[in-house]
Amino acid sequence: MERSTGVADPAEGARPRRSAALTWPVAVSAGAFAVFALVRAFGLERGFPAVPLLAYTPYVLAAALPVAVGAAVLRRWASAAVLALAVLVLAVAVVPRAVPHGITGTGGPQVRILTLNTLMGGVDPADLVVLVRERDVDVLALQEVTPALVEGLAAAGIGDVLPHVVDHSGTGVHGSSVHSVFSLTDLGDPGREIGAFHMARARAEVSGRTLEVVSVHPVPPVSPAAVRAWEEGLAAVAELPGPGAGVLGQAEGQDDPLKPDVRVLAGDFNATPDHARMREVLDMGYVSAARMAGDGLTGTWPADGFPPRVAIDHVLVREGMGVGAYEVLDVAGTDHRAVLAEVSLPEPR
Repeated sequence: MERSTGVADPAEGARPRRSAALTWPVAVSAGAFAVFALVRAFGLERGFPAVPLLAYTPYVLAAALPVAVGAAVLRRWASAAVLALAVLVLAVAVVPRAVPHGITGTGGPQVRILTLNTLMGGVDPADLVVLVRERDVDVLALQEVTPALVEGLAAAGIGDVLPHVVDHSGTGVHGSSVHSVFSLTDLGDPGREIGAFHMARARAEVSGRTLEVVSVHPVPPVSPAAVRAWEEGLAAVAELPGPGAGVLGQAEGQDDPLKPDVRVLAGDFNATPDHARMREVLDMGYVSAARMAGDGLTGTWPADGFPPRVAIDHVLVREGMGVGAYEVLDVAGTDHRAVLAEVSLPEPR
């Protein structure tokens, strides 16, 4: 019969402490990822800094995967289960953007649309004209357009390739414009109407179809007050009357010579599909050209990659339109990358 020495085995006392030292951090991590996944799934982001943080959802998914594996290796099964569920929720939201889905052509005319935030007109006008020529651009939607940039583009020969313009340029970050090979009609500016950044809205005649292009640029959500302005800007875009539905304030069924057959929203949305407000825009009958091309995870800001790039510049097309070529391009003089999409319009009725 063994006699007890009355001295506890040091290893026995240490095991629970080592276990707790691992269990609690893993549990806290699991809870944080679960909260983020719930906010993303149900569109619960409110205010600052929650709204800008949602733009980094793909990176949160990438971080959650090894943490979930680590929790399983450590046999923290409850945390591993929570993390696996969070990974699944985020993957359902993120992964489809990397898978091509949609039609590449509709049989109607094709239009090559380029959009770029020029960083307060900091882009070299000559470089931009060269890019338009090289990529055979038909419609150019610009944001943060200053009067000096408009003058510089004219001097660099933009009129030789895109002779028509709807100019809503302004000081600093406020201006926008639409340049086109097709004749244009100025349809107003939903940004100016709410006292925010300008968002030029133009209609083009394209081979028997009317195409509306909006140069989108809501205020970036960089502060509590800016988040409210950002929400108002995206809401103004979402509330534009649907193609074929007439203009604001017009009775349904009344003939409207300016109503477009289709619309493209192109610009710096300061939002990704992980934002509930952006999904509200998409729910109005739009599809991301990047999503259709399987390129929805390619970041567009910041151009230098620090902090990690997020996809906030978009070309959104109406459902039923096709997207063929799609590119994200680097342009000197701005912190945004340009987005080029070749879209096809429905065949004329």
